[in-house]
Amino acid sequence: MKNTVSKFISAIAIALAFSIFVMASSASAQTPNRIKQFKAWGAYSHQSAAGKICYILSIPVKKEPGDRDHGDVFFMLSQHPGQNGALEPQFTVGYPFQESSKVTLNIDGKTFTMFTRGSNAWMENRAEESQVIAAMRAGKDMVVSGFSRRGTNTKYTYSLAGVTASLKEIQNCAGS
Repeated sequence: MKNTVSKFISAIAIALAFSIFVMASSASAQTPNRIKQFKAWGAYSHQSAAGKICYILSIPVKKEPGDRDHGDVFFMLSQHPGQNGALEPQFTVGYPFQESSKVTLNIDGKTFTMFTRGSNAWMENRAEESQVIAAMRAGKDMVVSGFSRRGTNTKYTYSLAGVTASLKEIQNCAGS
């Protein structure tokens, strides 16, 4: 059963990652390369027109409220060409966020704020990106909450099991 769930998570993660890069790339998109799955997190790469993008990605273990269609929801940390290995946190949901709203990221009691645009959220303060990554490496759970365009308060719980191993896996990814 555990292996089946892992395969299901991997399949969803690949499909979601592919849809991100199809929409984000003006050049012809290629299928993301799954490097390896580590518990709740997978390591991936994708070749863009600007160069190789390496990232880790996970889907939530719990979505609230439970009676809503949340669409595809995932959190990822990505390395883009020319950023010297810096990682960018990004949260994506299957619906538009409330205009000019914020997303709260809570990692074992440490909170951070993300700004929203459409169905995506990024760190409000880029200087905190390394703090978020350190908290994710040390943490057990992460809860991401925000408001949909309709005003619904949504909350997503992620397991952080596998974050550190996934990050180690992509450490030298861009150069390979």
